[in-house]
Amino acid sequence: IVHFGGQTPLKFAKRLSIAGAKIIGTSARTIDIAEDRKKFSEFISKIGVKQPRNDTATSEKEALEKAAAIGYPVLVRPSYVLGGRAMRRVHSDEELRLYMSEAVKVSNHSPVLIDKFLQDAIELDVDAISDGKDVYIGAVMQHIEEAGIHSGDSACILPPLNLTAQMIEKVENQTRDIALNLGVVGLMNIQFAIFSGEIYIIEVNPRASRTVPFVSKATGMPLAKVATRVMWRNLNEKSDGILLEALKFYDKFGVLTCQNGIYKAKIGKKICVKESVFPFNKLPGADLLLGPEMKSTGEVMGISDTFEKSFVKSQIAAKNALPTSGSVFISLCDGDKSRGVNLAREFANLGFKIIATAGTFNAL
Repeated sequence: IVHFGGQTPLKFAKRLSIAGAKIIGTSARTIDIAEDRKKFSEFISKIGVKQPRNDTATSEKEALEKAAAIGYPVLVRPSYVLGGRAMRRVHSDEELRLYMSEAVKVSNHSPVLIDKFLQDAIELDVDAISDGKDVYIGAVMQHIEEAGIHSGDSACILPPLNLTAQMIEKVENQTRDIALNLGVVGLMNIQFAIFSGEIYIIEVNPRASRTVPFVSKATGMPLAKVATRVMWRNLNEKSDGILLEALKFYDKFGVLTCQNGIYKAKIGKKICVKESVFPFNKLPGADLLLGPEMKSTGEVMGISDTFEKSFVKSQIAAKNALPTSGSVFISLCDGDKSRGVNLAREFANLGFKIIATAGTFNAL
């Protein structure tokens, strides 16, 4: 089983298959399509799912040409990396030249991936299980942080708070279509972005994601156990109804529903918040700013009947003190200054003193 070790075991799937080992669950061929940028882009276009404009480059000159054609801002990263390592959001030729000269070594075997960055998009995480014929949607989670923050560093809400039922249904349908057409058997994680009212796919991971324990606790459905049961039965029997049989075995509360060929678990009136835990207190001098490169070292969960209570619980669990008085330091980039005014006003209304850098001070 290569499903449960993050990104590293996926790289061994092809060699294991060549060596004659049986990969339980999603095949090495399917993993290769999901991991290879060109093959995956062609697959997504074929099934009619939108994706941000993207390309690859093997030199600085080519990267500058491709980024200009795509249009800034762009997200750049080396191929085959863990945790978003060396991933950057780039806004100009100058920044891209600096990135290409300092951050990466490119060649025909290790190109740089260039994606159009969807500014101010809402990002979503979806965990699902497929047996090749049916799909179980474990959860659709909405990120709290802005687009461009690594999913491992983003807090997220289950169920989503700001999405319409129609939008959630579209996301679920696209998840089903991707899983079945790609040939996933077992767990799968998809990251979507909603930009200008349209759904775009960011990436598909044909494996268990770090949100599986969170979703399992929130819904009462042990995703790792269900997926393992599905993968094992698929390898040995390949009979119909494997997924439903596994789900029913663990559906202790009878909350399983089916709609449009998609199985789901209801979480009732609970609101669950996943928050990331950072090591900054133990690493003096560490850069506190979040971006596409993952910095968190753990996760916690808050659960209650309201978002506010769940969020506060998650902050307490992450040992983040939420003060009720004092001073707030605000320093915003030009693109965020207009939206920062209402935020500062709310802090002022709560009795906080506002301290700001010159440009932000003038905007406020």
